[in-house]
Amino acid sequence: MKFSEQWLRSWVDPQLDSEQLAHLLTMAGLEVEENEPAAPAFDNVFVAEVLSIAKHPDADRLNVCSVNVGEAEPITIVCGAPNVAAGLKVPCARIGATLPGDFKIKRAKVRGVESSGMLCSGDELGIPDGVDGLLLLPADAPVGTPIRDYLQLDDRLLTLKLTPNRADCLSIKGIAREVAALTGAEAKPVLAVAVAPSIDDAISVSLHGGEACPRYLGRVLRNVNTQAATPDWMKQRLARSGVRSISAVVDVTNYVLLEQGQPMHAFDLARIEGGIRARFAQAGETLVLLNEKEVKLDADMLVIADDKKALALAGIMGGLDSSVGDETRELLLESAFFAPEVIAGKGRRLGFSSDSSHRFERGVDFGASREALERATQLILDICGGNAGPVTEAVATLPARKPVTLRVSRVAKVLGVQLAAEEIVAILGRIGLPTALAGDVITVTPPSFRFDIEIEEDLIEEVARVYGYENIPVAASNAKLAMLALPGDARGKMALKHQLVARDYREAINYAFVEARWEADFAANANPVKLINPIASQMSVMRSTLIGGLVAGLKHNLNRKQERVRLFEVARVFNGVAADVQPERIAALAWGARAPEQWSAGKDKVDFFDIKADVEALIAPRVAEFRRVAHPALHPGRAAEVVLDGAVIGVLGELHPQWVQAYELGQAPVLFELDVAALLSVRRIKAEPVSKFQPVRRDLALVVDEAVSVAELQAAFATVKNPIVTEVALFDVYRGKGVEDGKKSLAFKVLIQDTRKTLTDDEVDAAVNQLLRKAETCGAMLRA
Repeated sequence: MKFSEQWLRSWVDPQLDSEQLAHLLTMAGLEVEENEPAAPAFDNVFVAEVLSIAKHPDADRLNVCSVNVGEAEPITIVCGAPNVAAGLKVPCARIGATLPGDFKIKRAKVRGVESSGMLCSGDELGIPDGVDGLLLLPADAPVGTPIRDYLQLDDRLLTLKLTPNRADCLSIKGIAREVAALTGAEAKPVLAVAVAPSIDDAISVSLHGGEACPRYLGRVLRNVNTQAATPDWMKQRLARSGVRSISAVVDVTNYVLLEQGQPMHAFDLARIEGGIRARFAQAGETLVLLNEKEVKLDADMLVIADDKKALALAGIMGGLDSSVGDETRELLLESAFFAPEVIAGKGRRLGFSSDSSHRFERGVDFGASREALERATQLILDICGGNAGPVTEAVATLPARKPVTLRVSRVAKVLGVQLAAEEIVAILGRIGLPTALAGDVITVTPPSFRFDIEIEEDLIEEVARVYGYENIPVAASNAKLAMLALPGDARGKMALKHQLVARDYREAINYAFVEARWEADFAANANPVKLINPIASQMSVMRSTLIGGLVAGLKHNLNRKQERVRLFEVARVFNGVAADVQPERIAALAWGARAPEQWSAGKDKVDFFDIKADVEALIAPRVAEFRRVAHPALHPGRAAEVVLDGAVIGVLGELHPQWVQAYELGQAPVLFELDVAALLSVRRIKAEPVSKFQPVRRDLALVVDEAVSVAELQAAFATVKNPIVTEVALFDVYRGKGVEDGKKSLAFKVLIQDTRKTLTDDEVDAAVNQLLRKAETCGAMLRA
C-alpha cells in the first residue's frame, strides 16, 4: 500500500515528523518498507506566466520569452521547449536556483541574447509528466508562488508492507484509524454525504451466488460527461499512490478504492441488457476483460452478469465490452462485498492480479459498501455532472461476527505486563473494537472491517502492538538449559559444513525451484516434480539434484571475472517417488586453480583426485570405495560412484564436456553429490598403542590386466585380517618395456608391524604370501 503522507495527514495529523511516523507504524505491525520524497530537492523555482514569445534572431529552434515571475518587471528567458507559448503558466527557475543533479542556474547569454533564468519541464524538476516540453500548470496558478508549495512537493511517499491479515489498512481510512489510535491525535475523516436521487431510474439486482456475494449495491447515473477532466488534486494523489490517471469516472473509482478501501466498478449502462445478477460462471462461458485478455471462466468463478451475458469477473476485473468509454453518458455504479474465499486464487489462476482482487481476497469492510457508493457518486457528480438515481441494494446472509473473549489474566501471562481491565478496554476501543467487560473477561465483537480477529491470541496481539512493543520490558528467561548429549558415533550437518569451509569452499543457498532444462541435463529427469503456479518461468520444477544450482553459481561467478570458484550446498532434493521422500544432499563444485595464486605454488587446475580427497575427508575415519559409473552430468571415464558400507551414497567426477560447452564454463569443473544421512554416523575413535618396534616394508609389483582397477586389488587386500599388516598403499603404475600389451604393473607398499615384539622373517613372509594369494583372485601375478 503506497500513499501520500500529506493525504494521510488530511485525515489525521499527529505531532510526529515523517521518520517518527514511519517508525510508529512499523512498530505497530504496519511495516514501512519505503519512505521517499515525492520530488527531489531543488529551490528558487516559481510559478511564472509567459507573456510573449519571439523567434531568436540567430537560432531557429529557440524563442526569446518575456516572462512574468511576480516582480515589477518581466524578465527575458531564452527557451527551446517545443510547447512554449504566450499565456502559459509554467515553472521558472530564477538565477541562483539549484535543480536536481546539482544543476545551478546562472545568468547567461544564449547566441548573443541574455537569459535570466530557465523555464522548466517536469523531467528537469524530477517530476516526470510524460509531456515533451515544459510542465504546464493550470491557468489559475498564482504567479510568483514557489512551485514546491503550489504542487505540494514537500510530501513523502510511504509504502507499507502489510501482512495478509491487515486488509483493513489497505486504505487511507484504515491507516488513519490506526494512527489516531496509536497517537491519540484527532481523526478528521472525510464523511460521505448521502446523495439525494434526482431521477427515479433504477436497475434490478438479484443474488444467485449465496454467501459468495451477500451484498450488492448499484446506482444509475445519467447525463454524465465522461470526458470531463480529472481534478489535479485527485490525479496527484493517485499518482503518488502509484495509480495512473485514465479518465474521470475510472479515476473516481480508483480514488475511492484508495481512500475508503472499497473496490468499485462503473459499467456502461447502455451495454447492460436487463437486470444485474451475481452468479457463478456457466459451462463454456468466456469473457474479455479490461486488460483485453479473453479468459475461459471456470464454474467456481463468480461473475456479474445481465440477463444474457457476463459483464465482469466479480472482485477481480471488469469486462471490456461493458466498460466506460468517451461516448458513455449513462453509468451503473457498483459497490459490493464478495467473500474472500471465492476471490482468493482466481487471479493467480488466470495469470494476473488487480488492486480489487488484492483487497477482496483479504476481506473488505462489508459494512461500508453504501458509504463508499455515496462517496463515489458525489465525486462523479461534482466532476462530471449528471443525475443520480436511488441506490438498489440486494442483501443475503452477511458474514457472522462471532464474539471473542479475552481474559485479563491471560494478557498479563503472555505479555509479561500487568494491565488493568479498563486499560485493555480503552486500548481495544481506540482501534474500533466494541467491548463488554464482565469481571476478568472482556468480550469483543469484531467489526466488519476486521476479518483477522477470531481467537483470544488475536486480541492479545492487538493489545501488545497498541500498548507498544517498546514498552514491554525484556526479562531474562528463568528456564534451565541443559546441553544435550551427542553420541560419539554421530555428528551434525554443521560439522560437514565446517569441514568443507576448512577445505576452502564457500556455502551456496539456491532455490529448490529450478529450470526444467537443469533436470534434463544433470539428472536425465524427464518427469520432474512440476509446480502448479511457478513464481517464474525458469523456476518451474523441483530439483532432484543440487548440481544445477552449483553450475549456475559457477556461471554467475565466471561472469564476474572470478578466477577460482569453490562452492558447496546442503539442501533437500525432491525425487517425486512419494510425498515424504525428500532426501538431504551435500554437493560441492571446484573450478579453476588447485591453490590460490601465490609465488610458491604452480598453476595446476583442480582435478578428479582433488575432489576425491575432499570426499574422503568428509567420510573419514571410515573408508569408501570408488567405482566407475555412467552419470548424465559427468564425463565418461572420469566419474565414480561412492560406496560406503556396501551402499551407494553418491557420485563424484568431472562435468561432462557437453555441458561445459553448453553452459560456457571454459574448463570442466569437478564436483560431488552425496547423501547427508550416510555421513552423519562416524566410527568411534579407538585408541591404539604406538609400537616401539620398527616396521618392515615390502614392495609388491603386481602385473594385472588393464581392466583390473586398483580399487579391486585394494578391496581384496582389505579382506586379509592379519593384525600385523598395517598399511597397503599404491605408489606406482607402469606400462611399457617388460610388461605385455594389455597389461599394467601396479606397485604397492606394504608395511608390517607388531606392537608387542620384533617380527621374524617367517612371520613377514607369511603375511606377504597372504596378500599375494588375495591378489591372485583378481588375476594378479608377481612381476618378474
